[in-house]
Formats: sequence, C-alpha cells, structure tokens
Amino acid sequence: MTTRPASTDTGTGPTVPPSTDEVRRPHVAPSLVWSDGAICVIDQRALPHETRWARLETVDELIEAIRSLTVRGAPAIGLAGALGVALSARTHTADNGTTDMAAVRADAERIATARPTAVNLAWAVARVLERLPEGPDAVLRAAQEAIEEDITTNRRAAVGAADLVTAIQPDRPLRILTHCNTGRLATAAVGTALGAILELAARGRVAEVLVDETRPLLQGARLTTWELREAGVPYRLCPDSAAAAAMSRSMVDCVLVGADRIAANGDTANKIGTYALAVAAARHGIPFIVVAPESSWDPQLPDGSGIVVEERGADEVTTLGGVRIAPDDAPVFNPAFDVTPRELITAIVSESRVLRPSLKSDDAPDGETGGRQRGDGAVSGHRIRAARALADSCRPLYLQGWMPGTSGNLSVRLPGQPSRALITGSGLAKGSLGPADMVLVDAGTGRPVLPVGDGPRPSAETAIHAAVYRSVDANAVVHVHSPYATALARRLGSADRLSWLALKDLELLKGLGLKDSTHADLPVFPNWPDVARIADDVAAYLSDRPESPPVLLLADHGVTVWGCDLGQARNRLECVEAMCQLLLLTGEPDTTRPAA
Repeated sequence: MTTRPASTDTGTGPTVPPSTDEVRRPHVAPSLVWSDGAICVIDQRALPHETRWARLETVDELIEAIRSLTVRGAPAIGLAGALGVALSARTHTADNGTTDMAAVRADAERIATARPTAVNLAWAVARVLERLPEGPDAVLRAAQEAIEEDITTNRRAAVGAADLVTAIQPDRPLRILTHCNTGRLATAAVGTALGAILELAARGRVAEVLVDETRPLLQGARLTTWELREAGVPYRLCPDSAAAAAMSRSMVDCVLVGADRIAANGDTANKIGTYALAVAAARHGIPFIVVAPESSWDPQLPDGSGIVVEERGADEVTTLGGVRIAPDDAPVFNPAFDVTPRELITAIVSESRVLRPSLKSDDAPDGETGGRQRGDGAVSGHRIRAARALADSCRPLYLQGWMPGTSGNLSVRLPGQPSRALITGSGLAKGSLGPADMVLVDAGTGRPVLPVGDGPRPSAETAIHAAVYRSVDANAVVHVHSPYATALARRLGSADRLSWLALKDLELLKGLGLKDSTHADLPVFPNWPDVARIADDVAAYLSDRPESPPVLLLADHGVTVWGCDLGQARNRLECVEAMCQLLLLTGEPDTTRPAA
C-alpha cells in the first residue's frame, strides 16, 4: 500500500488523485475511486491532520486497509470490497483473456470476511462476483455502478431523513447529536446520517451539531468534525459520556446515527456507544433516527441477537496516541459495535422508505392511552407489544412466499380489550412492516377506532377477521396466500356456492385442535367481489357450526386460520398447508363433497 498527499489541501477538502475513471459528479467529493488499475481511498487514519490518499494495488493491501480502518464505514468498505473483486479479476486474468475463477472467488471470500459486522461488505462482493463470468471489465463496471448507485442512494436517504426531521421537529434551527462518522468518508460520497445533517444545514435548520468523540478510535473527533468544518456547519465536540448530560440540559433536539447492519425486525448494529445514546434519548423523549441504505438490512437475521459483533485489539483501548495508558496486563473488552433494540428507534430511513419500529402511546384514543396522565401504561404497552408481534409474524410469512407483495393480513385482539383488535395496514409490503403500520379496529365490526388520516388503513378483508372474532373464541386471525392451500381452494371452489375440502386419516389433523382428529371438512367460500358478503357468509357459517375447524378457504383467494394467539394460528396454518401439499402431490381423488 502506498500513500500520497492530496495535490492540494486548502481546507476545503482533498482533491481526487489523477484518475482515468473519475466519478462523474463534480458537485460531490468521493472518498474512493478506481485509478489506473488500483483502488484509491482517503486514508482515514491520517485525518484530520493530513489529507492523503492510499493506493491499494493488491487484494492483501485492500484487506489490510479494511482491517486497519484506512477505509471504514459500512457502505465504503462494501464498495472497496467490490473494487477489490475487480482488482482480483484483473490480477488473475491471463494475456489470453482466461480468468482463474477459483482464485478470484477465494479472494472474494477473504474480502467479504475482512470485517464481520457490516453486511454491506458481503453484499457488495457477492453482487459484483455475479459478473465474473463476463470478464474482469464487467466486474469493474459493476463495482463502479455500485459506487454511482451509492451516491444516489445516499442523497435520497439524506433528503428523506431531513424531510422526516423537518416534519417532526419544531420549525427552528435544531441542535443535533451524532455518533461516529457517517459522512462521505464512510460512503462513496454524500453520507447517510451526516448527509442528512448537511441537508438540514443547507435548509437553514441546524443551529449546532454535537459530535460524540466516539471512543476508542475517535472517528467522531477526527472525521466528523473534519467534514463539518469542511462544510461550514457549526459543531462542538463532546465526550461520549457527556451525551446524556447534554440531553438532560435540553441541548439536543434530535439524534441522527447510521447503521452497519439492521436485522429483519429493526434491531440495529452501529458503532459502540450507539445503544447508550438510544437509551438516553428514550429517557428524555428525543427522536432517535437511523439513516442507512437498504443494503444494510439483513433479512436473514430475525433480530439483533444474531448479529456478530466484531471485537478489536486491546491496544486500541490500552494506548492513546501510541502512548500506553493502562497497566501492561490489563484485560480489555473492546467491541466495535453494539445493537440497539428496535423499540428505542423512532425511525429508520433508507433511500426507499421510512420504517417506524416503535409506536408512540399518544396515537391511542382518549381514555385508552394509559400513559402518564392516568398513571397506568398497561393499555398502550399491550398495544405496542401486539403491534410488534404482528410485524414480527409478517416477515417470515413474507419470506416463505405466503404473503407476497402487499397481500395477506394478520390481526390480534388486544389483551384486556377483547372489543379491539390490531390488523396489518392495507397496501403495505408485508416484508417490511413495522409496528406503526398496524390499524386499531373494532373487533366485532372491523371499522377503524381512530381516524386514519394519512396513516395506514385497514383492508376490506378486515371484515372477515371481524366475522371470525364475533363468531368464535379466537384472539388471532391469519389470512395468507400459501401456495398449496390456495391452489386447492381454486380447484375446489365454486363461483356461487359453498363447497368443502374433505380431509381424513391425516396425522396432521391433530394440529388443528379438533375433538375428532380423524377427519375434517374445511369450507371453501365463494370469492364474492363484495367482501362484506363473504364476511356475512363466514359469520353465518360459524354461528351454525361453532365446532367447525379453525380454518376457512376462499376460492381463488387463499386461506384464513385462527387461534388463541398468533403462534397457535401460525401452527395451524402450517398444518393446513402441509396437508394440502400432500393431497396435491399424491393426487388424492376425493377431496371435496357437495354442499349440504
């Protein structure tokens, strides 16, 4: 690895070293580029005292740069990793154009695991590796496209976060607190949380930025202050341990941070110290907003407990500026990141959406907030927990393909309030629902309890949920489009009359909780265009047959199940789907009987 100073350093930021492949956006200064067969990155270890570029000519040099934090920030190391695959592809391509695919893939694996916590690194490496069969130039183009996309992505996320802050905060210049570095140094350009701060500053909405020093490597003190000074935004540097005190003295209106990995439920990994900030912000009622690209989401992780947190060397804590400050034998706990639970996060903003992982109690109707005024937070607490349970249940069903796109809906009665239910909002992608995407409805009628305004609305199918709730003793209803049950409902259903799916001598019938588990007739209702008519049919059917199995099918329209809670309803759904799969795969000849 070689380093070189920027060709000029006037205090307004580094100039890009000469490059044949410059980023074609003169209004943004990139933090990494491809230049004459090598990767050039701003050497973040040298800032703020010296602005210099590191030239990485081998994969080994790139991996060392990532591990040593020469290049850091989840998006930036992802993009550097993508360029590293391009570098490897060129290195392992002979003059005759033949590429040693195995060698490139081995390098890609080493790059992808150079740091374990940020999901962007493995994501970006996998993305460009797909282009390897097309040759090294295609891999390089894919990496450069990723850089261009990152710039656009950051701009959209920054503007979206600035819009959100503008909407929820007073119309005056704000005091904003941030942690670590989330600016152009951590991305291709623009930045995430710091990009949002700069956007707010451009709108005249920033009075001052409090910058956590971000121990132990001082990314806030060294890098964020450098970027804010470069942009001319007022700031003050503070010790990490002073942040809560600043909040208690009304010196902070909003906290904006980035993320290295976000679990499916909204738990978020970020630089160590972020969790403490979130706890303090919650204590003082201060919005805590995460700004991160969609590439930081890891849908394979249900929650933050599965995030691997990198632990770094002891010398980062036992020394300061090269001088040892702790006893020689001092043991050290030095995690690079911590995980902030979703309930402490006001909103997560990406380039394409704003997700609110937690609910506020003030959106409940009068007499139902519980809240501080009545000294009883039970009602709002039940509602928040129920909303989170619905959001958590939707994600795996979406990943299974049982709630594709915006289809399907789940609902639960509120504990202690059987007349009220929460249901997933209409027209929302079921793979990214948060607690704020649920609608409070009357369990018996399905009508919204609160004015919906611009918020989520209940779907027409809410009427079917209400028909179940007023007819049987159920606390949760699940309606999905699982493929085998939906296929049988289509095959057996009638356009104008009730029919049945007859099940017998199947071991899985025991999973439905029937008194007699040797057989069951599951009703297949006509899919009337008027959903209220379907709901009336369902209510009449269940009233006449209170011992009916907890399942109904709709011709061309999926399956609905219910139970005492979401877990039981989900288990029953899986049993129904498995039995329908068995019938279809074995070609069971007699699966229906005529209506009585």
